[in-house]
Amino acid sequence: MKINLYKIPASTLFTGKNLVFVPECRSTNDLALQLCQQSSVTEGTLVITTNQTKGRGQRGNSWLSSPGLNLTFSLIFKPTFLSVANQFYLNIFTALAVHDYLKARITNTVAVKWPNDILVDDQKICGILVENQIQGSHFQAIIAGIGVNINEHNFSAPVKATSLSLKTQQTHDLQEELELLLHKIEIRYLQLKEGKLAQLKEDYIRALFWRNEQHTFAAFDKQFQGSIIDIDDTGRLLVDVDGNVRAFDLKEIAYIR
Repeated sequence: MKINLYKIPASTLFTGKNLVFVPECRSTNDLALQLCQQSSVTEGTLVITTNQTKGRGQRGNSWLSSPGLNLTFSLIFKPTFLSVANQFYLNIFTALAVHDYLKARITNTVAVKWPNDILVDDQKICGILVENQIQGSHFQAIIAGIGVNINEHNFSAPVKATSLSLKTQQTHDLQEELELLLHKIEIRYLQLKEGKLAQLKEDYIRALFWRNEQHTFAAFDKQFQGSIIDIDDTGRLLVDVDGNVRAFDLKEIAYIR
């Protein structure tokens, strides 16, 4: 008999109301993708596990998580109202939701490292992978895979990472943290659905790591000094380099120091 360690959240309208729990899987995004291929899957479906063995992150990276200590899950949304041209807002609303959740839980500095890693005191605490199903010029469904370090204490060097437990010096109940996070995700998704793109972008820019600070970056095998100032309409990172604004896409720029 499979025991479900998670309960359907009481604080959301639809997010997580259809809950699919598996004790172990390679990737919750992969399972969610299989569900998306069934036309009957409901928006807000939550796929969650206590042990994700082959979690995937941005840029082909892996997401490692000790069994039973953290939150590893995927959510299915159906933003058919959103044009493919605005697809970066999928990164924006998910990143902001986790940012909101952490800001409500701790007093430490929380920032979004473009495009959608979440940092606390310059240390990574959450990774997000958004995968899309597109039909024509609009989205049929999206899968938002989220991994948040909750009670993790052991990280392999030289990974610069942290967890909620390390920052609070407490052990946290995963069900309680899940409910709080899902509530924040739903709020930001409803903002997206209501067309509040300008507000979402403004909040995202304000939360960006290294914004309006001079730092060293690397791009195209060269290092340079610059300051993050904005993102463009397609989500590219805009960096002021000696008075010239340069735009960078995924995999084109690295943060050095």
